[in-house]
Amino acid sequence: MAEKLILKTSKRIKLLIGFITVLLIVLMFPKGESIESEVTEGSIWIHEDLIAPFTFPIIKDYAVYSKELNEARNGVYPVFEKRENTLGRVLDSLKTYNAYLLKILNSSLINSSARNENTTFLNDASLNTFINLRKQERNLLASRSTSLNQIFSFINEIIIELYRTGIVSHTADDLKKDSIAVRTGNIDNIENISDFLAINEAKERLIREIKKVEYSQPVEEAIIEYAVHFVRPDLVYSKKLTDEEIDQAENNVSKYSGFVTENERIIAKHDRITKETKLKIESYKIAKGEKTGNEGYLLQILGKFIHVSFLFSLLTIYLYHFRKKVFYDNQKILLLAIIFLFISFITFLINQTNVPAPLHLLIFIPAASMLITIIFDSRLGFYYTVILALITGALRGNDYVFTAMNLFAGALAVYTVRDIKNRSQIFRSFLYILIGYTAAVIAFGLEQFADAESILIELSFIGSNALVSPVLTYGLLIFFERFFRITTDLTLLELSNFDRPLLKDLARKAPGTFNHSMTMGTLAETAAERIGANPLLARVGAYYHDIGKILTPQNFVENQLNNQNIHENLSPEESVGLISKHVKEGIKLAEDQKLPQEIIDFIPMHHGTLVMTYFYEKAKKLYGEEKVNIEDYKYHGPKPNSKESAIVMLADGCESAVRSIEEPDQAKVENVIENIIQYRIADGQLHDSPLTFKDINKIKEAFTNILLGQHHRRIRYPMQEEMEKGVEQSAAKTSPEGEKKE
Repeated sequence: MAEKLILKTSKRIKLLIGFITVLLIVLMFPKGESIESEVTEGSIWIHEDLIAPFTFPIIKDYAVYSKELNEARNGVYPVFEKRENTLGRVLDSLKTYNAYLLKILNSSLINSSARNENTTFLNDASLNTFINLRKQERNLLASRSTSLNQIFSFINEIIIELYRTGIVSHTADDLKKDSIAVRTGNIDNIENISDFLAINEAKERLIREIKKVEYSQPVEEAIIEYAVHFVRPDLVYSKKLTDEEIDQAENNVSKYSGFVTENERIIAKHDRITKETKLKIESYKIAKGEKTGNEGYLLQILGKFIHVSFLFSLLTIYLYHFRKKVFYDNQKILLLAIIFLFISFITFLINQTNVPAPLHLLIFIPAASMLITIIFDSRLGFYYTVILALITGALRGNDYVFTAMNLFAGALAVYTVRDIKNRSQIFRSFLYILIGYTAAVIAFGLEQFADAESILIELSFIGSNALVSPVLTYGLLIFFERFFRITTDLTLLELSNFDRPLLKDLARKAPGTFNHSMTMGTLAETAAERIGANPLLARVGAYYHDIGKILTPQNFVENQLNNQNIHENLSPEESVGLISKHVKEGIKLAEDQKLPQEIIDFIPMHHGTLVMTYFYEKAKKLYGEEKVNIEDYKYHGPKPNSKESAIVMLADGCESAVRSIEEPDQAKVENVIENIIQYRIADGQLHDSPLTFKDINKIKEAFTNILLGQHHRRIRYPMQEEMEKGVEQSAAKTSPEGEKKE
């Protein structure tokens, strides 16, 4: 436990988290460019005349360069390799196979069992057809047109004719090209692909020629199966050679559209930045970054590191002075760093994506703003948004427009969730984020004379941002709550539901304690509102402060309905053991139900190290004061360390004491509240809490108003005494017999 506490508060770990975060963000900055102010097309150049100190090339506009690359790729013809002497090899194969087939047929005539399944590619039916033809030839029954030699010669002629036209391995539809490059050796000839036969077309033509002879069906099928086996392409598509041609064509496309020579003016002061001058300025920034070399690059890295560190130091100062709980909790510091890195990484990825579209409007800064506001509070959420907008603006090349736009939308996002009551309320922010971005896009668009089409495109992107940001917030919030065990107001609202298992058990098993806790919840919430503490945390803490009484409700007077106090028959030390036990049992129940630590803290802290006065005084009477150690009659603490836990301690004492007043009036209630609070102050129970005397006065007022309202005098109704005595006695007095008795 002590090691966890050291890790959670260690200054070294805090510094390590900060250093790594800054370093990673610095590494995401644009490489090799001098980080000066971002230039925007349509704006005015307010600096002095920019003169080129050296000659450098002008980088083409990305859209133009992409178009030229695409044209170069489309201009490349698919390369087909001309396979020399394909016809000769096919004819040789035919001749060899014919001799082989005749040998098989002759063997089959002599011994039918001599045929082997693997001796030919023909199927059984075709082979049997050829065997029958061979028998007919032997018996002089075959006609001249159906003799095997005539068939072989006929097939040869057709195949020769096919190869005169040429056979290609792919069709125009396959390649999406009408022409191809036929490579013979090192020479490419551009040919129309329709001048050649595709492999399927060649086989179809061969089949048509065979069918013209009008063989019998079995013979025709056998010949077709035999002949198509030898049709192969002599022009084969080469993907490798085609890709090489495409690479060569792309390399031939220049990345540059010209040069700016030394001492040439790039732009004059007060000139409007056009598309051409923007390209020149961007090209100059890149050339300048490359020209500085390693030494200049290292100095630039150092400058970026100081830049980002300065921004983080502003946030650190704010946390140290105004959010000490966050500052001293390394787990929360890590959470802040992770969100910084997440948004910075998205910015980095978008910077690397060269697409002619405003993708930078999909950097979800409003999502980060809402997350921080829900997890912590709206002030930290806004401050965080300012720092995050500045950092991402720096990553965008010190883009002021981008920074201002996200600052505006992020601030509105913070506003929408500052008093969130349920998770679905997150989606209300969609409209506000959309309004913030829309106003910024239109304002800067008009300022820079942007055309309507560009503004509409940007509006579509900010619409996507406004839609995705709430969804992203919803998903990440659940992740952060579970992984970092963060207790947000949404978590507290869910815990305040009376259907939660512990509260249901408390209401059923210890109704007196439950009513006491509900009253305390009202007291704590009202007092917290008065002094600027967290009302929801105070109320939920009050609901769960006594859940340990669920296990042994009869040990506590508020649950003893028969007016018999079990402690009357127990020794003081036994009673103290039973009473104090509910604290440990409450903590265990809370841990079993995985309640947040912020709620668990209320269980021991609402007692602090107070003395169980009733049993202590009883022990002194029984044993004598000198024989009683007061420490044995104290709760084990710790003392309250927050405004909310201190309020619950005071509410617990005041509510119980006022409830015991027989005939409460304003003076009695005020005196009891004053005495209870003063006793706890004098006993040092509030030393660890940040409550001020001003806060305590406001708490007294809040408690007095509520408790007076709950315990005010009521008029006694006629015959109320009779009703209090019971139904039978009341009925007897109102009967005729009863009237006679009176």
